[in-house]
Amino acid sequence: MIKFHVRKYQDLSLYEAHDIFSLRSEIFVVEQNCIYQDIDGKDKNAVHIIGKNEKEIVAYARIFVSGEPYSDFTSIGRVLVKKKSRGKSLGHQLMAFCIKFLETNDPKCSIKISAQTHLEKFYYIHGFKKQGESYLEDGIPHIEMLKEVF
Repeated sequence: MIKFHVRKYQDLSLYEAHDIFSLRSEIFVVEQNCIYQDIDGKDKNAVHIIGKNEKEIVAYARIFVSGEPYSDFTSIGRVLVKKKSRGKSLGHQLMAFCIKFLETNDPKCSIKISAQTHLEKFYYIHGFKKQGESYLEDGIPHIEMLKEVF
């Protein structure tokens, strides 16, 4: 069973930080064959959502309350599920947890994401709607999506 943990950057253990950066590199750089600078200086201002199965990190996202990187929105990014743990609805559990966290901690703020285009339906299930046209981000087609607060 997966258990989610919320950590500010300064509260990450050295082991957690290592495993997060390693897993992000494994998925976003190696698996997706995309050379880019994953460690971008924004992690210090993020809230890190860590999904652990026992002691192993199997799901992860970083989130920002309004102000970083968008002034009028909250955001979720670096969403991932470890390859061997996919197909078990962990991605949906992770997104539901992130959305609930943001709605609780910044309830009047809509959530903006930069989603890989092939995941549009996944995010749509969680209330996100496509905004504008697709664009390339680090060589991968993306779309901006928004979950508005009503």
